[in-house]
Amino acid sequence: MANACAETQSTGYCTGSVVFEVVKGMDVLRILKGPIWAVDALMGQKSFKKNPIIGSRWLNERGFYLKRVAWAERMAALRRRQMAHYLNDDDRQFFHRNGYLVKENFLPAEVLKRVQEEIATRAFAASEMRQGKTVTRFIGLPPSVLRDLPGLQQVVHDPFLQKAMRYVASYNADPILFLHAVLWDLDKTQKDPQTDFHIDTFHATSKCWLFLKDVEAEDGPFHYVPGSHRYTPERREWEFDQSLDAVHHSDGMHAAGSFRASEKTIRKLGYGELVSFAVPANTLVIADTHGFHRRGIATRPGVRLGLFGDLRRSPYFPWSGLDARSLPGIKGRQSEIYTAYLNFRSKLTGKRSHHREVGHVKIDAPPVL
Repeated sequence: MANACAETQSTGYCTGSVVFEVVKGMDVLRILKGPIWAVDALMGQKSFKKNPIIGSRWLNERGFYLKRVAWAERMAALRRRQMAHYLNDDDRQFFHRNGYLVKENFLPAEVLKRVQEEIATRAFAASEMRQGKTVTRFIGLPPSVLRDLPGLQQVVHDPFLQKAMRYVASYNADPILFLHAVLWDLDKTQKDPQTDFHIDTFHATSKCWLFLKDVEAEDGPFHYVPGSHRYTPERREWEFDQSLDAVHHSDGMHAAGSFRASEKTIRKLGYGELVSFAVPANTLVIADTHGFHRRGIATRPGVRLGLFGDLRRSPYFPWSGLDARSLPGIKGRQSEIYTAYLNFRSKLTGKRSHHREVGHVKIDAPPVL
């Protein structure tokens, strides 16, 4: 009887058996990774392409993605009720209606002047991220940096900024804060992906910008679609459709769970016109970036300067506090820890981090990358 698996003359082993063993090995690997992917999904992972459970068309056809969204919405509402006293009635109502807060003349004039003087000539340890023609510079503000900068220290610990960020994110947790510069090179032709309307993730999260320099329309200001942090029936149907094939989407960020949409699509989802934050210096904007937003396209040379904050946690816990990153020794040092993690991951994988350290530079110096 002939051997069903032909052996190659050169190697003497069964090619069919090798293929079978490889396939079987892949199945075993997927089984072993299954619990990790499940925990990852429970902790709030958003990427369809990195997690086959989240990216499963079969599951999402049966409502898995929309159930994740609905659960996250209920938990965010529960956590915000625990923090209702963090905002006054007017601010709370404005936020729930629009998805953002805006405060002009946020800092007392003397504090603003002190901050501007503190950053005018000093060089800081910085990292940069290039996206197309745009470079974003991040300067961490741990206690070791703030120690000699009383103005910045006052801003970082400002009670309204801290409480409003937590309420918008629906989490009583320590936000990560940076000095922040957005620089652009008009001679480059590569597209900045942040200029597309998008959501950061499928659940409540907050970002803030305290602009330290006037932002005009030509500087590519932040844009937000009011009310888009809330779901309409059209939005749920659209996101259901996206969830089915997101894993195969040609836009890598869309496939990673940061859905992209055109202005025409956004209007069809039942939302109004966007707001452009071309604002004077000393304006604070805090937004739930689960709503649609984008970076405007700059049309003249320049730089946007400010303080930037980010707060995102797992969307599924019913309690608003008990945050590990708010513990002594960690609180206030998230930027240091995050940079160390990126460096470790880069060394481990041999791949360059998207945030790269660039040494000590002034906040408004030309890009290094």
